[in-house]
Amino acid sequence: MTRRIPFDGIHNFRDFGDYPARGGRLKRGMLYRAANQAQATDADLERMAELGLSVIVDLRRDNERERDPSRRWQGFAATVIDNDLPQSNADAWNNWIGGEDHSVEAHRAFMADYYRAAPFQTRHIDLYRRYFHALAETEGAVLVHCTAGKDRTGIICALTHHLAGVPDELIIEDFLLTNDPERMAARLPSMRQMIADNHGGRVPPDDALIAAMGVEADYLRTAFDVMTEAHGSVDGYLEHALGLDTASRDRIHERLLA
Repeated sequence: MTRRIPFDGIHNFRDFGDYPARGGRLKRGMLYRAANQAQATDADLERMAELGLSVIVDLRRDNERERDPSRRWQGFAATVIDNDLPQSNADAWNNWIGGEDHSVEAHRAFMADYYRAAPFQTRHIDLYRRYFHALAETEGAVLVHCTAGKDRTGIICALTHHLAGVPDELIIEDFLLTNDPERMAARLPSMRQMIADNHGGRVPPDDALIAAMGVEADYLRTAFDVMTEAHGSVDGYLEHALGLDTASRDRIHERLLA
C-alpha cells in the first residue's frame, strides 16, 4: 500500500488507516493527515472532494489560518474543527530559527521541549477532544492537518492509533513517514525563502532546515512519556485530559475498524 497521496500543492498527504489494530484492522479511506491546503490547486480540490471528507480538523493557530487560508472545493460541506484559543510560546519556533544556534542538536533539544508541552496546551486539548468526539459521532472520512502536517498532526494521529490498539512499532513507523526525502527536497527552496524573508536574509544551513522539516521517534516517545507521567498512562491521558470514557472509546474503535 502507498500511504502517500500525491497532490500538486498539498504536502505530506497520507492515509493513516489500514493498520492492524485491536480486534481487527483500521479501515482504509477513513483517516487522512496532511499539511495545510492554502496552496491547493483546482485539481487538488477536485481530488479532495472525492475523498468523502465529513470533518476537517485544522490544528493551526488563528494567525496561521489568516496567513494561509485553506482553499475549499465547490459545494464544500464538511465540518471544520478549529479554535482561536491562545497558546503559550506561540512564536517559539520562529524565535529559535531566527537565533544563533542552528545546529541539529539544538533543534532536537527545541523539539523535545515542544513535545513535552504540546499535549497540555489548552488549545490542543480542546481540539483533540473535539476531534475524538467527531470520530465517535460522525460518519465519513476525517482529515487532520496543521501547517506542515508533522508535529501537532503527528501527536493526534498517534493517539488515534493508540486508542485503536495499533502496535507501538507501527505507530512510530507511521509517524516517521513524514521523513520523505523527496518531500524535503521539494520544500527546501521555499523553506529557505520563507526564513530569509522573515529574518533579514539570514538562513540556517540546510542540515538544520532538513532536521526542522522532519521528525524523530524520540519526539513522539517524549509526548507519550509526559502523558504517562501526568496521568499514569496514555490511556489515562485520553480519559482524564481529553474526557474519553469507555463508551466513547468503544464507539470510535467500532467505527474505525474494518
